[in-house]
Amino acid sequence: MWLSAKEARQNKDLRPRSDSIGTRTALVQTTRSILLAFGGVLSSVNVSLAENDLVGLTDLPDKIVVVERRPSAIVNAPLSVARISSSEIDLVGADHANEILSRVPGVFIHRGSGQEHLTAIRSPVLTGGAGAGSFLFLQDGVPLRSAGFANVNALFEAHTEIASAIDVVRGPSGAVYGSNAIHGAIDVRTPDPSAFTGGGVFSLSGDTIGRIKGAAEIGWSGSGALRDGYAAVSILDDPGFRADSGVDQQKITFRQRHTLGSATATTSVYFNNLNQETAGFIEGDDVYLDPIIRRTNPNPEAFRDARAFRLASTIDAPLSENTNLIVTPYFRWTDMDFLLFFLPSQALEENRHWSFGVQSAVYHDRDNFSFFAGLDLERTTGFLTEFQSIPTTFSFTQGLHYDYEVDALSASPFAGIDWRLNNRLTARLAVRGDYTRYNYDNRTDSGVVGRFLRPDDRVDDFFTASPKASLTYNVDDTSLYVAFAIGARPPQTTDLYRLQINQTTDPAEPETITSVEGGIRSRIGPATFNLVGFAMEKDNFFFRDADGFNVPDGVTRHIGGEADINIEIMPSLILNADIAYGRHTYRFSRDVERDTEVIVFGNVVDTSPRWLVGTRLLWTPENTPFTAEASWRYVSEYFTDAANDNSYPGHDIIDLRAGWRFSDRVEIFGALRNVANTFYAERADFAFGSARFFPGEGRVLTMGVRVTR
Repeated sequence: MWLSAKEARQNKDLRPRSDSIGTRTALVQTTRSILLAFGGVLSSVNVSLAENDLVGLTDLPDKIVVVERRPSAIVNAPLSVARISSSEIDLVGADHANEILSRVPGVFIHRGSGQEHLTAIRSPVLTGGAGAGSFLFLQDGVPLRSAGFANVNALFEAHTEIASAIDVVRGPSGAVYGSNAIHGAIDVRTPDPSAFTGGGVFSLSGDTIGRIKGAAEIGWSGSGALRDGYAAVSILDDPGFRADSGVDQQKITFRQRHTLGSATATTSVYFNNLNQETAGFIEGDDVYLDPIIRRTNPNPEAFRDARAFRLASTIDAPLSENTNLIVTPYFRWTDMDFLLFFLPSQALEENRHWSFGVQSAVYHDRDNFSFFAGLDLERTTGFLTEFQSIPTTFSFTQGLHYDYEVDALSASPFAGIDWRLNNRLTARLAVRGDYTRYNYDNRTDSGVVGRFLRPDDRVDDFFTASPKASLTYNVDDTSLYVAFAIGARPPQTTDLYRLQINQTTDPAEPETITSVEGGIRSRIGPATFNLVGFAMEKDNFFFRDADGFNVPDGVTRHIGGEADINIEIMPSLILNADIAYGRHTYRFSRDVERDTEVIVFGNVVDTSPRWLVGTRLLWTPENTPFTAEASWRYVSEYFTDAANDNSYPGHDIIDLRAGWRFSDRVEIFGALRNVANTFYAERADFAFGSARFFPGEGRVLTMGVRVTR
């Protein structure tokens, strides 16, 4: 289990399924029609609010980590934020992070092979440096990666399997979170040691693909300096539904609560090990519909081996009755090797980095205002090599492409104030500055090799500012807000030093995004609503064009709206819907050498569905130990190339989940995913003159048991 994927290479038995794709089932068509019609009534909600009595927002989570990196009432948060609860995480029992995160409006995560993924939050699905640097992934408030060394697949390093909650912030969040929170942030919260004591939870499940998952959590309480503790381990053994696509993964979390006089300290240790045999794209028009080809793997040699370790200790110290200091020193280390199977080079990339830093903030609260200020510091050393072993293909030359080291230093001061202007109106101002310095050392010959450009040794530094201003108005139990924000991030180190021949060695500019949004949270009778509209424009968008070359100065616009709706049909039956509409367009034009995928001003950015809709019907019959959920997910058509010449038609997926608690200690749970056995694509793409797909899994039945002690 602990061998690397390339050492554990083995042939898998290909057993094509006999299930035919057919047409959409009547159930899918009916559900889709009802929910799209339901989404259409949203335009009347603002009028209805003035005509209905409002009651308390009891269905909204009362605490969530937002804006100030400390617990805050979600109803007062002047931004779009959602919390996925532990009960929902347990119910879903996600095999991949996209299953649980897709329940948040405006979030669209492509599941790649194994545990890989690409992310969209109020954006197209982004790849490369754009995908790595546009979303901030954290665990217990500490980023999983250093800002300039991010990874598009970083969520597989988070311990989502045992999370007590997952907080998702949509839109620019750099005023406190800092670099990489351009489009949003995802913070995986693990159990608090003081809330998980004197017991344990053990779970084991298996499915019809042969995937086996297990997890064990234990908590304990004590006295003296060492008080409460928590430890968890989870394992995944997944043979993959495609040939040569097995995954082994182990995650460990340990947390200990200490007392230091009047202060408390929570020390956390995290470890992740991933070994996977990666399945590549299948190519050809609509090939994901073929029941045989969709289970094949054109790249059986592909793999990904990744390890990560993090150590952090959060110290919470009261300085006075109204003032608190929170300091979090941390250390992290990552090491990853993988094959660039999606490029003609099929090169091997090896990257690693280690870093240490400290987050610090002081909070002062008065009757009519709250003030916070802090400073984050971080020091990182990172390495990257890329080597092509196959013969030269086009301009992808055989041999060493890159070999460099980067020492990075970042310093980020921030401050903010909440001013309660009266009993209903609150103003918030916050700003963060991020200074970043990269010291680049090229460890091979400088200059051009094939399509690759290796810069000379140099030092680059950047300073960005991320301000945010908002107004929140509370009347009775309704909350309205408007917010203006600017997000910014320095270039990723790969944007600066992994250059190609169409670029100069001049540094790329920091990416910036300007956002305006407004929202309302309220309740009408049995229905709780959270509605928001937004408009954003992004400059210096860094991405790879159809020729495979980097574009450092793109401009895109993002306009849309989101709705999160809960309706208590009866005490035992709750309907939840997340609805997102987005139009993401290029605001510039660009030709490419092969005259394919020419970008024209106003084109829709590829891989950005106009509609994302999800619904869930949760049934918890009274006086019974039974829980059941039916969910439907709709992804609309989207373009797969920048020229808008090719598209993917979208899909509908229906899942069923249920749990039966035999006693206070034993629960049996199950899930039937993709009930209609729909043949669909998790990712659809058009590149190098061909349609490419990651096919989604067909119908899968999972059964498991959970024991509580």
